[in-house]
Amino acid sequence: MTPIVFHFDVISPFAYLAFEQLPEALVGCSHVVEYRPVLFAGLLKAHGHKGPAEIEPKREWTFRQVDWLAKKLGLTTMRTPTPHPFNPLALLRLSLACSPAGRMPNRRIVEALMRHVWQADGADPNEPTRLAELRANLAPERDPDSEEVKAELRALTDAAIARGVFGVPTFEALGRLYWGLDALPMLRDDLPSN
Repeated sequence: MTPIVFHFDVISPFAYLAFEQLPEALVGCSHVVEYRPVLFAGLLKAHGHKGPAEIEPKREWTFRQVDWLAKKLGLTTMRTPTPHPFNPLALLRLSLACSPAGRMPNRRIVEALMRHVWQADGADPNEPTRLAELRANLAPERDPDSEEVKAELRALTDAAIARGVFGVPTFEALGRLYWGLDALPMLRDDLPSN
């Protein structure tokens, strides 16, 4: 099986779309996916970039394109949260806290986080009651607010930057990086078939 690392931040609509499309995109390929949370803002800072939502014309275009893509992909329940951008740290830390130290979150955990953000009719992902309910439902093994978990997220982000990751989603496979939702067909073509 070919190992694939999926670098993600729940703040990215493209990471959500890629997450939902990944199983279908890789049908027929022998692979195993490791979901690795990173702080998108940390990637942007390291590379001296602004996020798409920080540049008004680009923000407008991005969310118009995301709405169109969601419809084309059949993800009719996708809604951009208000506010956006939002601080994703609580959700990224929660993803790591749901597994023992050094282990990455599984697909079920990432799915719960992504859908908490992108399938909630525009609700604030950090609204305290919603966040508490999500945390209770996921029942993390570790304290998401612990220094251990915070350090783990920083280390994952730093390691991604060191490997050349500059945005999310980024897939890492076969010694190469594949950036963005639109890179899924390229990744598929590079992977050996069953």
